[in-house]
Parts: sequence; C-alpha cells; structure tokens
Amino acid sequence: MSLLHFSILLAVALLVRAQTQLLRGSCSFESDSCGYTSDPAYAAWTINEEGRFIIAESSSFGENEKYVLVSPELELRDWSCVRLVYQISGLGSLQLHLRPEGENFDYMLWTADKPSDSWLIASVDVRNMSGAYQLLFDAKPRRGMGNSIALFEIHIIPGYCIECNFEEHHLCGYSNQWNPNVNWYVGGSLARDPQSNLPDDHTMNNERGHYMYVDSVYAKRFQEVAKLVSPMTTTSMAGCLSFYYQRDQAIGNFFSVFTKDQLGHYDEIWRPDVYATTDWKLVQVDIKAPHPLEMVFEVAFNSPRGGYVALDDISFSPEFCHTETEPAFDPSLANCDFEEGLCQYYQEQTGGSVWNRVSVKPNVYRIGDHTTGTGSFLMANTRHTSRPGYVGRLFGPSLPGNHKYCLRFHYVLHGFMKIDNVLALYIYDENNIAQEKIWTVSERSKDVWTEVEVTYLKPMPTKVAFVSICRNFWDCGLVALDDISVTLGDCRVATGPMNPPPGHCNFETGDCGYTQKMKAKKGHWLRIRGHTPTSYTGPKGDHTLGVGYYMYIEASHMLPKQSAQLMSTELRGSTGPQCLIFFYHMYGSGTGTLNVLLHKGDRQRLLWTRQGEQSVSWMKAMVDYECYTRHWIIFEAIRGSSIRSDIAIDDIVFKKGPCNGE
Repeated sequence: MSLLHFSILLAVALLVRAQTQLLRGSCSFESDSCGYTSDPAYAAWTINEEGRFIIAESSSFGENEKYVLVSPELELRDWSCVRLVYQISGLGSLQLHLRPEGENFDYMLWTADKPSDSWLIASVDVRNMSGAYQLLFDAKPRRGMGNSIALFEIHIIPGYCIECNFEEHHLCGYSNQWNPNVNWYVGGSLARDPQSNLPDDHTMNNERGHYMYVDSVYAKRFQEVAKLVSPMTTTSMAGCLSFYYQRDQAIGNFFSVFTKDQLGHYDEIWRPDVYATTDWKLVQVDIKAPHPLEMVFEVAFNSPRGGYVALDDISFSPEFCHTETEPAFDPSLANCDFEEGLCQYYQEQTGGSVWNRVSVKPNVYRIGDHTTGTGSFLMANTRHTSRPGYVGRLFGPSLPGNHKYCLRFHYVLHGFMKIDNVLALYIYDENNIAQEKIWTVSERSKDVWTEVEVTYLKPMPTKVAFVSICRNFWDCGLVALDDISVTLGDCRVATGPMNPPPGHCNFETGDCGYTQKMKAKKGHWLRIRGHTPTSYTGPKGDHTLGVGYYMYIEASHMLPKQSAQLMSTELRGSTGPQCLIFFYHMYGSGTGTLNVLLHKGDRQRLLWTRQGEQSVSWMKAMVDYECYTRHWIIFEAIRGSSIRSDIAIDDIVFKKGPCNGE
C-alpha cells in the first residue's frame, strides 16, 4: 500500500463523525463535488480517481496560476463553523473567501501556506448572514514538481468552532501543545484500562463516549504543563463559554483557562475555586473576543502523584452567563470627526475656550481638515484666549474599565518654536484626577495630518484628555485635532492601516493589485512616502498616516498632456449602486487633470473629473456608479503645463450602495 493511500485511509478512520448535523455546502468528495465548481477563469480542480479528495496541482497549470473552487449558493441564517481538512504538499498557499451576493469583493476568512506531510484541520467561524453567499477556496501551488494543494473534506456545522464534545476523532480542531511527559489525551471508550480511575464521558454518560484528560503519571519535573488549544476565533464574539471538568488529587495540580491573542498575550479568565470534584462540574465564564483569540486549557503538575484533570462538552452562547457582566457596549461613542459638533467631547471653560471648532476652505496656503479636506476640526490657539499663554484640556466620554482600548487620532502642528507640552494625552478617572500620561508629541510636525495610535487598559472607568499647554505667546503656534476613533483591543491586532478590508487600499503594504496601463508616450504612477521631489507641488505626506505611502505622478518625468493610468483589479459588478471613495491631492500652479474611468469590454466611460489646482490639502471624492458585469476602475492623471503638476491619490474604498454623503 502506498504512503498516499495509507494516509487517506488513516484520515478516513480519524474523521468518522458522531451524529453531527451537516449543513448545505458540506462535501467529502466521495464520488462528486457536491455542487462545488471550478471558476472557469482559472485552472480547474480535479477529483481524485478513487474519490476522497479534490486536488490542485502545479503540473496542471496553463496560463492561469491559481485554482478557485466555488461553493453552491448558501443561505445560512445562523452562526456556523466551516471545518476543512486539507494538505499543502511542497510550496503553495490556500485561502478561504466569503462572497456575499451583490458585492464587488470577496472577504478573506482564513489562509494557510505551511506544507505538511499529512492532512491538517482548519476551523473557520462564519457569522449569520442576512443574504445569500458563496465560499471560495483559492489555491496557489507554486510552479514545480511535487507542489499541490488538496481538500479532503469540507463540513459546515451549526454553532461555533470553539464548541466540542470530543466525540469526533479530529477533536474539532483542538490541538495539544506537545510536551515530552505531560499531554492531553482522548479518554473514554470501551478499550480503556478497567483499573483506571478515570471517569465516564459526560456527553453520553457512559463508557462509550469520549472526553479529554491529562494525567500526572508521567510527570517528571516540577510544574510540567499540558496545554489544549482551541481553534483561533476568526470573527468577533462575546458571550458565555461553558465546559465540564473533573479533578482528582487537586492539591497536586493547577488548572486554568486562558485566552491567547495573535500577539501571544495570555489572559487568565478562570481557575477553579474548589479542589477535587468527584462528579462532572459545570463551569460558565463570560468572554469578550473583539479580535481573534484561542482558548487555552492549561494543567500543571507538581509530581507524578498529582492526579488527573478531565474536560468535556465545551459550548458557547452569545448571551452572557452572569447578569453582573457588563453588557457589550459600542466604544464608537468616543469617535468624533467634528463635522457636526464636538460629539461627546467637552473642555474646561476657565479662561476661555482653548479648543475651538474651525473649518478652512480649499486653498493653497493652509491645510483643511483630515476627514474631507473641506470640513471641520479642532484647533487650539492663543488668539482664542484672553491671556498670552494657555492650558487647554479636551475631555472625552467616560468608558468602562477592564477593557483594552485602541485610540486613534490625527494631529497637526504649525509654527511652534518649542514642542514641550504642545500636545499630550492623559487618562483621567471619574473624579477628574489624572492617572497617567500615555502619549506626547516627540517631534515637529511637517504641516501634515499625522496619525497616532495608543493602546491602554485601566481597571476603573476612565476618560481621555487631550492637553495642550503654551507658556508664552511667542513660542505658541497652532495645534489641531481630527478624526478621533476608539475600538476594543490592542491597536496592533485591531484592524488598521496595515490590514485594510476588501475593497480598501491605502498603499501601505503595496499596490493592492492595481496595475499600470502601459502605452507609448505615457507616464507612470509611482508609490512614494514623504513629500514629492519637486517644490511647490504634491503632498508633504500621505492621507492615511501622514508618514505612509501614496500613489502619484511625477510631472518632471512627463511631457505636457502625457497621461498615466492606474487600473484596479477586476470587479464582478452587482445589481445595485456602488460607491467609490478616494482622496486626491492636486496642488501646483501647473496642475493638469485627474479622471476616474469605468473600463468595460473595449469601452471606457468617464465617471468623475477634476482639472487644475484644487488645494494644498488632501480632498475627499465620492463617485456613485452602477455596472452589472465585470469591469475595472481606472485612475488617469494627465500632466499639466509645467513641472508643478504632481497629482496624488490615497485611501481608495469601494462600498456597496450609494455614497449618500459618506
């Protein structure tokens, strides 16, 4: 028997399911593809002659260097878990995407690129959807012999991926972090040692069921640790985690449950308050997972006589199990772009209002707000006070304690001789007492909106305060704030500029699949950070971060009326209106034209245009359009009469539905 056949039979034996409800979209590829089809625009997946799996092989490559497997149309109204068994042989990658009906873009749910000699398990949460959607498996085996990607099984089951009763032999994607002496094992079944003091299974309440256990009998060193790790959650969730456990000789072991985020940070969420339990004991603990987390069940032993710990029937409910648990709240109450007022921010009124809401019309001398280029922002200035100096404190709304927050905002400085205390961020408690300074300006601003992100955690309710201090009129300049936002979680994990969602491109990590339309006598779009080489034209920094990347044309490399075209990836089209949002920068006395074109078939249609110098600020553009078939969007920049004609774009966003003043 070949190694391949042996691994297949072994996988079959390990994947026998115990009365699991399978939903539409599940497939074991026994004899057919269950309605899954290969996207004809790419290479075709093939079912193995003996069944059991479907494969994408590099030897089958034509001109297309990837395979896309598309599910039948699905309508799953409740939360579900996609569990797939796959193998990457050699070099390549596999991605799982969700394609909502009527949208231009697919949403990536999961990705893997590590090769393996055996089948691997992946578990992916899919939130309840109001409309129909499809699942897409995108395989990219690298060119060369022996590189392939195979799918053995796709199972879609109701519920959450962290749930498990351990009756399925693949353990619902739970993994044991291997330790030479102490590990989690599958307990139960009729084959166990009759002298064992291990319990019966909790699910079936007899010897036929299964559970997980860890035993101290092989422990050799003090506090040897066994870890059972859940699949990583793939979408935000909050509610009640429940499980059953038993402990024997509890004085000799330590049992805890942790959450672990993508940065490797552990947070203990439970430990037992009793010693040994002769019966299965129910535990219910509230968890809040705004970002991907793993559940880690950890047991440590003092000696080989430390007894055992058994675990069974892990489940999850979106309702909190304890009434005293603070309900999930929306931290966006602390967001403000100052377009309609101060939102929930306020300031001390002694000595006059230091922070004032202002707006600047598009001009070539002073930058406008960060939100749109024509809107409002907050500014602190001695001209607004009756004294030569000032201390201005801008307070935000109170937020609950025991949460990790990611605070983002944009600021700009102009004209300060000294930057000490120009702008700082403090945490205040409910009694208006400053607890900690968590950020301060460290270098001079270059008259460009610069993003700051700060992560903080306090045990009590707190509010942030933006503090600006000017001791002497002659040292003071202008300090401005705009676009404050607050989300739950660490800024390094929270969705931010480095990992934008589908349809968004800020050029921070590359060109997002945008390509140049190369023709004779045409210029090129360039990706750059900082200011452009030619003076008195182009931006001083990008729109996203102030210190990041954007795309622009360098007019000094082009002749008048030469153009450069930047084309999007293919868009599928949809039955309803679409909204294109982007920021553009057109500053310079010789500025030419910026066009947005819709390319379909062999035709192009003008959607939007601007000509000539517009502003020294980044300006927001919103374009409504409709297209029912596949198409591309093209950004075309035409060089003006002089070298002071640099044109730039940044922060491109496609949204479903009309713009409606987004």
